[in-house]
Formats: sequence, C-alpha cells, structure tokens
Amino acid sequence: MTPELAHARARATGPLSLGVGEPSPMGMTRLGHGDGTGVALPAWPDGATPSLLEEYQVAPVNVERSGETRRVLAAALKCCWTDLTADPWPGSPAPVEDVLSAYRALIGRGDDLMRNWAVGALRRLHDSAWLEMDAGTVRLGPRCACWPSDSHAQLRELVRRLPSGEERSPGLDVLPVAGEAWDDSPTGDDADGQDGGHDSGGGCSAAEGDGERLEADGDETHGPSGADGGEAHGRPGADGRSVAGGDGRGDGTGGDAFVEGAASVTVPDAVDEDLLGPFDERRRAEIVAAFMAVEHAAEPVHEARFPALRDPAPRRTLAEMLRRRGRTLVQDREAWTSGYADETAALTGTSLGEAERAVLVLVLIHSVAIPRAEGLLPADSWLSPFPAQVDELRRHTRLPVGELDAALRTLRHAGLLSQVKAGEEAGGYIPGPQFNRLTPQARRRLQEELILAAGPHTPLAAAVRANRR
Repeated sequence: MTPELAHARARATGPLSLGVGEPSPMGMTRLGHGDGTGVALPAWPDGATPSLLEEYQVAPVNVERSGETRRVLAAALKCCWTDLTADPWPGSPAPVEDVLSAYRALIGRGDDLMRNWAVGALRRLHDSAWLEMDAGTVRLGPRCACWPSDSHAQLRELVRRLPSGEERSPGLDVLPVAGEAWDDSPTGDDADGQDGGHDSGGGCSAAEGDGERLEADGDETHGPSGADGGEAHGRPGADGRSVAGGDGRGDGTGGDAFVEGAASVTVPDAVDEDLLGPFDERRRAEIVAAFMAVEHAAEPVHEARFPALRDPAPRRTLAEMLRRRGRTLVQDREAWTSGYADETAALTGTSLGEAERAVLVLVLIHSVAIPRAEGLLPADSWLSPFPAQVDELRRHTRLPVGELDAALRTLRHAGLLSQVKAGEEAGGYIPGPQFNRLTPQARRRLQEELILAAGPHTPLAAAVRANRR
C-alpha cells in the first residue's frame, strides 16, 4: 500500500491496523500494542492540530451535541486514566457502568433524555476511535494518543477536578449496564433522523475532542464519487485535533488486544520537513495554517485570509503536502478546500453501505436533480436549498423506517447530508458540506451516476453508458 493510499484510507475509515512488527506508512504515527501489532494514524506537520483554525476564526465541522460528547469523553478519561504520571493512552479498561456513573456525577442528571444523549455520544466516540467499547468495558481509543504532550498537564488538572461518580443513586442509570443489550436504534438526538442540535463548543471535533470535529479528521467516511464523508471536526478534547471515523482496528470490530504496560507511541520525525525547510518561519507557518484550513474547515476558505493560498509558490508546496496524503486542492473561484485525488478515491472506494448509498441517491434526486431539471439550480451545483422531505423519502424507499433513519443518521454524521428545518414543517435533507470537496472529475462522475439513477431508460442515460464503453 502506498503512503498516499494509506493516508486516504485512514481518513476515510479510521486508524489503520498494522501487523506484528509492521512499520507505519510515511508520515503516520504508530501506536504499538504489547503483542507487536498496532495501528497507524496520520501525523500533522509541525505538530499543528485543527485547533489552529480558532486563531483564524474558521469554523471546523460541527459534531452533533458536541458538548455532551465532550462530557462523556471526560467521564471516560476520568475512569480510564488511572495513572496520572503516565500518558493517557492506552490507560486501563473501565466498566461501562463506572463511566456512566462519572458522567451522571458530572452533569448532575440521570433522566431518559440524558440517557439518549449519552448513547449517541458513546456511539460517536467509538465510531471515531476516541473510545473503544467491548464486552461491557470502555478503553481510551487510539485518537487519545494523539493529544500533544504539552496538553497532558491541562488534561491531568481536568481529570483531578472531575467528580469520580463513586456514589451511585439508584434509578439514575443513563445507559444500559454490562450484560444488557445496546439499543442501536435512533434515540434522543437521533430520533426520527433528526439532529439533536449542534453545540459547536470550543474544544474539538469528537473528541476530535480536542479541537477538530469529533471527526469525527473527521476523520471521514469516504463518500461516493470522491466526496469526503464524515470529517467530523467536532470539539470535545483539550487540544483540538481532528477525529477520523472508524474504530481502533479500522475494521469496525472493536479494539485490538493490548498487553498492559507495553504500549508504545512512535511519532515520525519532521513531517514534510523537506518541503517546509526552505521557507522562513513566517512562510512556513502560513503554509501549515493553509493546510489545516483546507483539510479541516467546515467550508471552503477564502484565499484572502491565507497568504499561502494566494501565492503560487507556497501553494505548490501545499499541493505537494496534500498529494502525499492522497488529497488535492479544490478551487471554487477565490475559495479553496481539499478533496480526495481522483486516482486515490478510485482505490479507496467507499465505506458506505448499500442502504446509505441508496438513501443518498434518493436525497440527491429530490433536492438536486429535480430542481435542476426545472431550471432552479445551476448545472454544476451540488448544494441545494430545496430539502428532500422525510415523508417523501419514506414513500419512495423500500427500506424499513428504522433502516432509513439509521442511514440518514450515518450520512448526516459523515457530512454528506445536512438537516434543515422549515418553519412549522418537519423540514428535510439537503446535500452536506462534503460535496464542496468534489473534484471536477468527481462532479462529472456523480452527475452521470445521478442521470443513470433518476432516468435509467432515457436517451441521456443511454449516451452516458455508451461513453463509458
């Protein structure tokens, strides 16, 4: 696997699993387990984190209920970081009920609404590799190893000040305890496919809990046609790093086996130093800031705010930094973002399931294809003010309501869909901010796929199929 593909897959599906003695790809941090296996996570240049966006007043991608997510992560940190003289990761496993007790003590409530919020927060933290949950226990996920060492003092002080939750009051459980089945159906903030609201917070993205989207690097769920799907750059942590989707193994099955006391973190030296070395300190900082902005901002950023995007010389360096990660610059007039390079996207594929892809196509037909055919949208636009109503989606799909709601939730968390409200109406769904990251070739390919989906027997669809032969 090339370094470009490794970085793209880590961003799309989460930390990469490494075999016994297998080194991490270039530019990635290796988290080693006691049995010789490990996982790899992308490293950022000059030790920067997505919290750098705050200095430029650029918003990261929001995480649903990021405030609750930060609090659940804090409760887990309180229970799992038992030796404050050591680094937080890997910590020690803690029973789920201990984490829930600490969470209840932190918020001072234990009603059903809090239970629903906590269920959603734990799900997001597990999916984004900030926590690993297995057999009734919780462990700090590989994302927690990415907290910069200079933030550990602040985290230690936070942990010391958090209530322990040792005194439990009967009847206040906010989550099921070990041995009880987890209800994976939409609840609370996820009920009926509705956003529970965004608390942008000042921390991070999912437990990008530390400064990026719980990204959630966002981490991202790779969407179809090269769209980034899920850079959840929420904000539950202390230092502001991004969160990539996926679990500690990168295969959705949970965490790898650990040998206590034998974990190791190997950080690569001088990431991109060969590219950044020739520049003076000011130019170097400008390039790194532009890199973090195009990779982790919620929307494309204007070049007037980032000199490295205006000047062709540093912009070429920025483009090479992205190329090494399977990414490319995407320009929209004077605004810039980044997306998967077309050749890398073809190899990475998509992590979305069949139901999620079907629902996404249905939303695109109702919110983009139909308004475009009526002349209400420009030909190349994938952002639409015309929401696909939930009732309309339910009428035009064969998916059970529960599967439809789960698919909408997944697409929403991935940034591929956004939910809008329309006055007293229920509102609906429109394409999410990840569609800003489509390259021109990906846009054309998605347009062709939409034609084939909306009118498979039309002359235009026949022309598309003929051109592909």
